[in-house]
Amino acid sequence: MKVENLLNIIGADFYTGVPDSQLKALCNCLMNKYGIDPKHHIIAANEGNCTALAAGYHLATGKVPVVYMQNSGEGNIINPVASLLNDKVYAIPVVFVIGWRGEPGVHDEPQHIYQGEVTVKLLDDMGIPSFIIGKETTDEEVAKAMEDFKKLLAQGKDVAFVVRKGGLSYDGKVEYKNDNTMLREEIIRHIVNVSGEDPIVSTTGKASRELFEIREANHQSHKYDFLTVGSMGHSSSIALGVAINKPDRKIWCIDGDGAVLMHMGSMAVIGANAPKNLVHVVINNSAHETVGGQPTVADKIDLVAIAKACGYKNVVSVDSFEALDKALQAAKNANELSLIEVKCSIGAREDLGRPTTTAIENKQGFMEYLR
Repeated sequence: MKVENLLNIIGADFYTGVPDSQLKALCNCLMNKYGIDPKHHIIAANEGNCTALAAGYHLATGKVPVVYMQNSGEGNIINPVASLLNDKVYAIPVVFVIGWRGEPGVHDEPQHIYQGEVTVKLLDDMGIPSFIIGKETTDEEVAKAMEDFKKLLAQGKDVAFVVRKGGLSYDGKVEYKNDNTMLREEIIRHIVNVSGEDPIVSTTGKASRELFEIREANHQSHKYDFLTVGSMGHSSSIALGVAINKPDRKIWCIDGDGAVLMHMGSMAVIGANAPKNLVHVVINNSAHETVGGQPTVADKIDLVAIAKACGYKNVVSVDSFEALDKALQAAKNANELSLIEVKCSIGAREDLGRPTTTAIENKQGFMEYLR
């Protein structure tokens, strides 16, 4: 169905969420209709953040908000749904719109398979009735479902539309860009050149895909890298766990701004533990590029100041390859916790592939190399 029709049927005037490729039609429509507008549309740090923000909107207005997200974000909403929204607590009504990655019977990447299997079950377990929107779903069927949902929302209950691949369409276009010049794949190539045989933990999305292809092009082993293909926001914590237990190895983390924002508290934990062998590289294009390019708030915050406040000792922000190479070499030689923010453009080559090894093979190769 056309996403404009879904918005009309829901009838809300406030949306908050974390972008998802399955919901690209919705995200682009909201960007064209509202942009980033605190009164109508906010892209939040993570799905729990969205849920609490939606609760605040309801408390202030008495109206029903909409939270959109990929199904991988269900884990982040369990706490606020169960202890804040639930009708046994504050009875705060929310309409969730959830992209169904890894739907059983539909080919998808390994990190989505199990999440896809339990997507509807998790909603059932949280007491959230759901209606599934697919390619063949009619506007009339969605309107009927919404009429049923309105009765539940009036009782302070929550509801969800689960969107299958291709379930929503949108004819409008949105161009996402920034003024930075460095391409992420070239940035990662420079990191690989300097890190040598040091272990690398890379974040989810295109960064890990590019790292994999760089190793292929260099005819290098993939044993050096742990590709965090899921678990957005957690690669730096994985790297911390490795660095603490392998103090004689330099450990690199290739991170993204959206991932850092999603669980920024991990930076405080990293800084407090201050492993001298960890280099945290944040590639900042201020966008959720892997799922479409929608903006993050990373262009409005000072990551260098945040890292210093968290306890990182060696911190720098760079916007050229000359400065990047200097910063990478300094971090490699330094005996202290380092963070390098790299200002990056939005964009990747269209023929970018995906890892050809399984997640288990990646884990086993990486663990054997660490041993």
